Amino acid sequence: MEARSVDAIPRGKEWQYEPKWDGFRCLLKREGHKVDLRSKSGEDLARYFPELVAAALNVKARSFVLDGEIVVPHGRTFSFDGLLQRIHPAASRVTRLAQETPALFLAFDLLAAPARTKLSGQPLSERRPQLEAIARSQLKSNSSFRLSPATTSYALARKWLARSGGGFDGVIAKRLDLPYQAGNRDGMQKIKRFGSADCVVGGFRYATNRTGGRNVVGSLLLGLYDDDGLLHHVGFTSAIRQQDKPALTDRLEPLIAKPGFTGNAPGGPSRWSTERSAQWCPLKPKLVIEVCYDHFSGDRFRHGTSILRWRPDKAPKQCSFEQLKQKAADPMKLLRG
Repeated sequence: MEARSVDAIPRGKEWQYEPKWDGFRCLLKREGHKVDLRSKSGEDLARYFPELVAAALNVKARSFVLDGEIVVPHGRTFSFDGLLQRIHPAASRVTRLAQETPALFLAFDLLAAPARTKLSGQPLSERRPQLEAIARSQLKSNSSFRLSPATTSYALARKWLARSGGGFDGVIAKRLDLPYQAGNRDGMQKIKRFGSADCVVGGFRYATNRTGGRNVVGSLLLGLYDDDGLLHHVGFTSAIRQQDKPALTDRLEPLIAKPGFTGNAPGGPSRWSTERSAQWCPLKPKLVIEVCYDHFSGDRFRHGTSILRWRPDKAPKQCSFEQLKQKAADPMKLLRG
């Protein structure tokens, strides 16, 4: 069951609202002494989260299927970087991290239970009470499981959206009157909270394909200043119109100069990048651009940003991390509630 992105929270008696957690979506299935953790893409997650496998085997019920999210707590927030560190080939590292930063499974749907093998054909209005009953009787004493909160209050859903950050990045709306919509997006919608930030253009990468026989800019590398005056690389934007790339390239190339970023700089090649895509050109810190983003964590934008406008009126030194500080809801408090 997947979500369709929409711009606003839907309203009506047929909707249930939940926080949109910033973790790994996972189907957790136990059948006797076997536990399977499966990602949305069908990947096996069990080897990366052995503590969740052990926790599922400690549940009294010997057969159940939960839909939920895997998160890693970090203080009062959840750390997506902590999740990414788990996806590692070395079993010894996974074992160590499972002990140092144990994950949580946030359950938000029940697809199969001991008393009734298959529940996915029932509407959510019937599945949710059964999930809550199992959470009370089977999961309450298990520290690795939490029941994800849900409400039918539109006002509360709006409050969650306004306070998103630190572990959840929006609101999920689900149809109460529909059975589990496996393989489509008809029963679930997601709404994210978008923000804007003024960033220094600290560098750029050329596009992999030439335009008109010349190399043109493909993406801009964004930077923010810390309290010590160091410019840190925080993300990128590649939302540049094709017709604007030649003129923008002419504007950027005269500004090429090292170091570009004086703090954290763009990394080298990764398993996802080619040698060419990892190369970048540093720029003098002269240009400021306002971008729109959906999530900022670990001192960087989680996804690519979109360009709102250039800011010639803004001094580069004014582009600091301070503008991104917000009062976000405490996800652990939300779970306890």
